[in-house]
Amino acid sequence: MSDLSQALSLALELVVTLDPQMLGIVRLSVLVSGSAVLLAALIGLPLGAVLALSAFPGRGALVVMLNAFMGLPPVVVGLGVYLLLSRAGPLGEAGLLFTPAAMVVAQTLLVLPIVAALSRQVVADLWEEYGEQLRSLGVSGLGRMATLLWDGRFSLLTAVLAGFGRAAAEVGAVMIVGGNIKGVTRTMTTTIALETSKGDLALALGLGLILIALVTGVNAAVFLVGQWARRRMG
Repeated sequence: MSDLSQALSLALELVVTLDPQMLGIVRLSVLVSGSAVLLAALIGLPLGAVLALSAFPGRGALVVMLNAFMGLPPVVVGLGVYLLLSRAGPLGEAGLLFTPAAMVVAQTLLVLPIVAALSRQVVADLWEEYGEQLRSLGVSGLGRMATLLWDGRFSLLTAVLAGFGRAAAEVGAVMIVGGNIKGVTRTMTTTIALETSKGDLALALGLGLILIALVTGVNAAVFLVGQWARRRMG
């Protein structure tokens, strides 16, 4: 019990004194997850809108795949990206394996189905409500997409924030493609796993506290955005 108390005391000291090693790990984690969420949003929001507003062969299968991939295990994504970026893979010449870029790719693939599937549902619901009005005004396909995405921006922001929470909290994919290299590809989750296995609980606990605070903050933002959107629409 005394060892745990000592580890917790050291962890709080690392957090309060803004330990440089800890800050570097947190900075890389936020950078990787933020970049992945931005890429996923840039791809997923228009993809979801297209799926909601267009009819084409295979659309139903694509929607089912997106919904299924929302729960895709991170280690499976990590394995797929590893095979693509390894020396024997089709993108091996790019030299991205065991770099932050590879971690961004893996997390983008994790977050993309969430953003695309949720944005498809949001836009589809808005189309049910405003479709006839947009048709009567003669709004083009791109215009419809832009109008509905803007109208559902609060709900879509919630989807993006939820994607960030998933990216920040995952460990399997980034550990596989990043290699957990000290000072290069260590994120909060991979460092917690490594330091716990080594018995260095102080750093693991400190990062765990920061990660809990980050995920809690993201979820609070999701809740507040939802409340704000309901008040504006009400």
